[in-house]
Amino acid sequence: MSKRISVANATSVSLGAIIGSGIFVLSGTVISLAGSLSLAAFAFIGFVSLILAFELGELTSLYPNLKGSSYSFAYEAFGSHIGFVSGLLLYFSYASSIAAIALGFGSYLSSIIGLDYPRIFAILLIIVLTILNLLGVQKAAKADFFLVIVKVLILLIFIVFSLILVKIPLSHFTIPKNAGYGFFESMQGIIFAYSGFQSVSTIASDVKGGGNGAAKAIVYSVVISIVLYVLVAISLMALAPASAFKINADPLSFALSYSHAPQVLLLVVDIGALMATTSATLAMILTSSRMLYQLGSDGLLPRLVTNYNESKDVATSGVIISSIIGFVTLFAGNVYVIAAISNFGLLFSYLVTSLAVIHFRRKGSNATFKTPGYPYLPVISIVALLVVFIGMPKEALLIGSVTTVLLLVIYSVIREGKREKPEKASTF
Repeated sequence: MSKRISVANATSVSLGAIIGSGIFVLSGTVISLAGSLSLAAFAFIGFVSLILAFELGELTSLYPNLKGSSYSFAYEAFGSHIGFVSGLLLYFSYASSIAAIALGFGSYLSSIIGLDYPRIFAILLIIVLTILNLLGVQKAAKADFFLVIVKVLILLIFIVFSLILVKIPLSHFTIPKNAGYGFFESMQGIIFAYSGFQSVSTIASDVKGGGNGAAKAIVYSVVISIVLYVLVAISLMALAPASAFKINADPLSFALSYSHAPQVLLLVVDIGALMATTSATLAMILTSSRMLYQLGSDGLLPRLVTNYNESKDVATSGVIISSIIGFVTLFAGNVYVIAAISNFGLLFSYLVTSLAVIHFRRKGSNATFKTPGYPYLPVISIVALLVVFIGMPKEALLIGSVTTVLLLVIYSVIREGKREKPEKASTF
């Protein structure tokens, strides 16, 4: 079968997931927590995400036919024990993030039509995009490419209006009293916002150039998103003071309304936000469905989840199950709460990704795309991720830790039930 998705289309899948889940949905929440320090947080997490993009690109070029993102690399590097835990944590992270992004869509649509029913609109979006994903990955990627082009243009219009046509009051760039704690809290929203770049690794086998092409798409999308994140964060605070932002899912609409921007511009940006959150939700359904399929193919979940339509290149069961989880998670709380639910699995998977790069390099792997600055950048990413872990809300850290232990116990019980011998490995 010939490769059907170009590097540009693959970049749009990744960029669509990043932009939709971050700039249009969580950027205002981040500013409300850290004020102008959010600019430093965006840059810091952006740098860490770029390292992770290099690492994920290397692993994707090494195993282009795996569909489970960083879970698959953990499975190949460290075996089924760590693979089972990291896979399920990351899968539920992706599936639950569908709700956060779809809720952003619902909030912007509510703003446009004046009906405050964000969750109902989010449910409708998930249903429509589930159907689109079931039509096939090629149609989904082509639709995403169009959406990404349009929403980037709209973001540029927003930036030009905010930074060039509006006088920027420096008094808007304030730092809250609890800035230190808020800085770490804001990282939780940002790490979630950058998370979409893993989506390309699940469709690497469909990208022209295979793993190497997918690796380039991952890096391109993260670089573009770093620039856009910082510029949009500055633009938001140019329109409204940092202290005015609250935890909500439509920050761009709020900032334009606060500054009494022209209604035409407000409408254009809201429409762009609808496109952004649509493409991000689309990408997350695609990513989570491929990961669930890979978990089943590796024998870590029942064969039911491995239903795959070869002609349409879609993991049918994965799409349906992921959409159901996204639907249920919609009722867990506000957008920040839903994002926090997703973060533990993301951070765990990122940590395992960095360790996997070191593991395969020590074994003399021949990846066609390599992480620059090895071994220093992987070590930096590990330390940075531990810092973000420390800044995680206690409730989320406790829930994530307990879940990890439970998964380890469940895996051990299953192996014992099958009378399989435990894996033995030398530590030194």
